[in-house]
Amino acid sequence: MDPVCVRADMMGSSLCRQKIWQDKFFLPCSLHLFQLSLVTSTTSQEELTQDVPLLYPWRGYMAGMQRFKRAWVIPTISVSENLKNIPSHVVQIKSDKQYLGSVIYSIKGPGVDEEPKGIFNINKTTGIVYLNAVLDREKIERFKLRAFALDSDGVPLEDPTDLEIAVLDQNDNRPIFSQPVFKGYILENAIPGTLVMRVIATDADDPKTDNAQLKYSIVQQESPGMFSINQDTGEIRTVQVGLDRESVGSYNLTVQVADMMGEGLSNTARVTISIGDLNDNAPEFTQSEFLLEVPEQTSDVDVGRVGVTDRDLRGSPNWLVQFSITAGDPQGAFSIRTDPQTNEGILSVVKPLDHELTAMYNLTVSAENEAQLLPSVPRTSRSKARVTVMVKNLNEPPVFLENPMVARVKEGSPPGSDVTVYMAVDPDSGLAQDIRYSLVSDPANWLLLDAQSGKIWTTYTMDPKSPMLQGGWYTALIRATDNAVPPLSATGTLSIEVVELNDHAPVLQQHSVELCSDPHLGQGFLLSAADEDLPPQAHPFHFQLDEAFREWSLNWSVSDLNGTHAMLELVTEVEAGLYLLPLLVSDSGDPPLAQLHVLNVTVCQCDAVGICSGSAATLFSSGAGISLTALIIIMCSIALLLVLILLLLMFRCTARNAATKGLLSESEDDVRDNVFNYNEQGGGEEDQDAYDINRLRNPSMPVPPSPRLKPPIRRDAPYSQTLPRYPRRPVDRPSDIADFIHDGLRTADSDPSVPPYDTALIYDYEGEGSVAGTLSSILSGDGDSDQEYDYLLDWGPRFRRLADLYGHE
Repeated sequence: MDPVCVRADMMGSSLCRQKIWQDKFFLPCSLHLFQLSLVTSTTSQEELTQDVPLLYPWRGYMAGMQRFKRAWVIPTISVSENLKNIPSHVVQIKSDKQYLGSVIYSIKGPGVDEEPKGIFNINKTTGIVYLNAVLDREKIERFKLRAFALDSDGVPLEDPTDLEIAVLDQNDNRPIFSQPVFKGYILENAIPGTLVMRVIATDADDPKTDNAQLKYSIVQQESPGMFSINQDTGEIRTVQVGLDRESVGSYNLTVQVADMMGEGLSNTARVTISIGDLNDNAPEFTQSEFLLEVPEQTSDVDVGRVGVTDRDLRGSPNWLVQFSITAGDPQGAFSIRTDPQTNEGILSVVKPLDHELTAMYNLTVSAENEAQLLPSVPRTSRSKARVTVMVKNLNEPPVFLENPMVARVKEGSPPGSDVTVYMAVDPDSGLAQDIRYSLVSDPANWLLLDAQSGKIWTTYTMDPKSPMLQGGWYTALIRATDNAVPPLSATGTLSIEVVELNDHAPVLQQHSVELCSDPHLGQGFLLSAADEDLPPQAHPFHFQLDEAFREWSLNWSVSDLNGTHAMLELVTEVEAGLYLLPLLVSDSGDPPLAQLHVLNVTVCQCDAVGICSGSAATLFSSGAGISLTALIIIMCSIALLLVLILLLLMFRCTARNAATKGLLSESEDDVRDNVFNYNEQGGGEEDQDAYDINRLRNPSMPVPPSPRLKPPIRRDAPYSQTLPRYPRRPVDRPSDIADFIHDGLRTADSDPSVPPYDTALIYDYEGEGSVAGTLSSILSGDGDSDQEYDYLLDWGPRFRRLADLYGHE
């Protein structure tokens, strides 16, 4: 077979064929011509036929010539995915036997009569192939169809021809990281360029196109310039020196991946890089010299403690200290060990000491870590300390029964709580001595010590989060002193452990979540909780649905991921909407505490990549969720407010009834301020005996005490009258206002010194020439002698009586 490539340029495309040799005869092969162009209008049948890509899969030569089988490679027809113009024309096929009569065209294969069905169909008359659905390259990349040409009787006119349709990719998929949070680890003091970790992302688009060409970048980091990322591989490396765990224990980065060579769709993930510890800090003593004392003739007794500091990771071999006595103890009378809780050195006496032989020991104590110190870190002078031990002469001082003594106080214990009784004994035999106790060291002033019994109380509530505690322990020094001459004393170390109580239930951090209604879409929702208590009374937490609502477990599941997080997922598909899930979160305390939370879950319809599409149900998820505890508190507050308002109304009503009962109990609208008499010409401004309306409203009000001073004499009172009684006391609790008024009238009638009375009033001089006469009824006749009253007759019948009385004398 000799291949011959024939090129036919038709709208920029090329076609290669092969020449077939059979029985050593050369038989010409017909050239399959086709056109590829998109149909942009559908105005007429002729225009459709002209604009649709035209393909002649069957074409022969002149009649009478013998036809042989031929092998043609038909170019693939490309159709873009996500094409919205549906239905759309794809290609038109024709047979060169169209002139012999009508030809019926048909196609078969996936997308036509095989699953997925109905994507393509063909016009059996014109041979135009139509696209009837939106294509998705990520589901099906290409369709392989077979085209048939039949006559009107259904007899094949040509052999079936393969027709391949390829789906062109579009950038319709966002790159996705393999996990939302990446965790890395690197030792401190790492050199630049050290590989920390690698982040991985994938893109569902065609990897042969730029739609799936990913680029990585760091968009945010706490310490800029500390880390870099390879944009092609996603490897994260150190950039500069300076990683110090004692300064920064971990770093948080935000990395981004984008397709289209970094210019297309993007996504982000969080990266947490933990810094590992190296022994790059030598232990140092808290002070250069320590002064301790120990009685003679005692052994296996702890003398005291020496403190050290180390900035390395607490509890690790880089932090734990090993002590040794390098000088000052030739007989080996002392030993020193490490307290693993506080990292302090405990100095002890292992052999009895004699004050007469050696009264003081000067020890040199050295401190170093269990792990080897980095060669680049120099040892400081603070790695050694001088410990002076004083050997006290007998009379031997008191000895604490337990030194150091360990006591425990529960968290939140009120002031005045008992701690312990820290007692000491006097080793002297036959000597009855009294021992007095005192506090030597109480850094936080938390303790109260009874000087006689050694009983210790708390003066304040011990806070387990106080900086005065070292690993939950509080250290105090107690001194016991005897009454010998001279008095001797001993110092004991009291280590108080503040026991953490499980007095706080865990609290759910989320109130509102959003999930896809289809459990196969999305990745569920990550839940987390927090607890104010400290371990071991806090995490690990346990998340579960409330057993009282067992029906929820049919559609929902909650699975613990770690000590503080859990995953909420849908088991079966549910309708979109807002759901209130009763979620029970419990801690690991002793006993464990649990709290019921109401979680607002918005279930929505999601697309293929698990992104929630807009729906009415999602509108409710925008509101902040409210827990059951908060709801109960709000309802109780409202109820308490209503009770207070009701009590206030009852109190007001009761007080009003008590105040108005009596004289004015039947008057509902008493707006009088006082009682004024306008028809009296009595005392004027000096009249201070007007009725007090308060006395009328509340007769039970006590009468003010009588003044000791003599009341003033009224100028308008007759001088012959006696002084009025002062004050004028009303009757006790009169039955009504009429009785009270009658009593007042009787009192006034019996007292001629009070108004009203008819007498001439003397006022201050008003000047001369006044035409006004006196207003007194007694002297009124003096000024009316010359008055003419005849004009009253002209005023009408109503004034005739006055005219008769005064007009004619």
